[in-house]
Amino acid sequence: MKYAVEVSKLGSLNKAAEVLLIAQPNISRSIKELEADLGIRIFKRSAKGMVLTPEGEEFIGYAKSILKQIDDVEQLYKHGAPKKQKFSISVPRACYISDAFASFSKSISAEPAELFYKETNSQRTISNVLEKDYKLGIIRYAESYDRFFKSMLEEKGLSYEMIAEFSYVLIMSENNPLAKKDIVTFEDLPPYIEIAHADPYVPSLPLSKVVKDELPDNIDRRIFIFERASQFDLLSENSQTFMWVSPASQKILDRYGLVQKKCVDNKRVYKDVLIYKEGYKLTKLDKAFITELCESKRKYLQ
Repeated sequence: MKYAVEVSKLGSLNKAAEVLLIAQPNISRSIKELEADLGIRIFKRSAKGMVLTPEGEEFIGYAKSILKQIDDVEQLYKHGAPKKQKFSISVPRACYISDAFASFSKSISAEPAELFYKETNSQRTISNVLEKDYKLGIIRYAESYDRFFKSMLEEKGLSYEMIAEFSYVLIMSENNPLAKKDIVTFEDLPPYIEIAHADPYVPSLPLSKVVKDELPDNIDRRIFIFERASQFDLLSENSQTFMWVSPASQKILDRYGLVQKKCVDNKRVYKDVLIYKEGYKLTKLDKAFITELCESKRKYLQ
């Protein structure tokens, strides 16, 4: 391929031989073998020298692209090109986690870097870590399901560390009548519309049971939205909506004109747990993110 590209550029076997420091008969023989292997004629000889055929022009286009990729690979692995900083994490939808990631991103140095941040449910996070090459994950589950999740994580060869424990709070528009109440109870909620992203999953338990636990049947109207910014937009625009969330920062609440309230009847405790494959060595970037995560947790959840 390299010989053919050089001949096409110079239009002459002899000139190509001088540049490549290869005997002209060897170049000629190699090109004939290439043509035989491909079943096409790349060059035709003329008074002007070696001229590309229409098939040859197409082939040379591909050959140049392939040779450039080979050069790039050699540059990357043989000549000490700087390696990219890489970081990837799959997480639940949570203000304290996204805040930690934003702070962490400011510490990235000037070297090439690729960072991946994916918000999704626990089942997909486990799949992302096991199958999609995400290095870290954070899963969320109710405390009552602790043994189910720990058993599953150990079975799948995943290490785990608890990050946070908390109870959900309610957020709503500052114009929602619930925002004016000093005390909010479960009985106050049915007249309103719940914004939900519940995509429940607990290993070894029927989905119907988990859904019943995560989505109580005292609410008749729900809107399911899986993207957090859209959830906040809707909460802000529709004063008849509310949502259960991990505690949010005042900065986020002010940005969307929202109010955060505790529900005195809500005793359910959730856990956020960091996971990664057994034997995985945390990188410098991983440790930097975990440090920011702990700082953010202290601000939001305590």
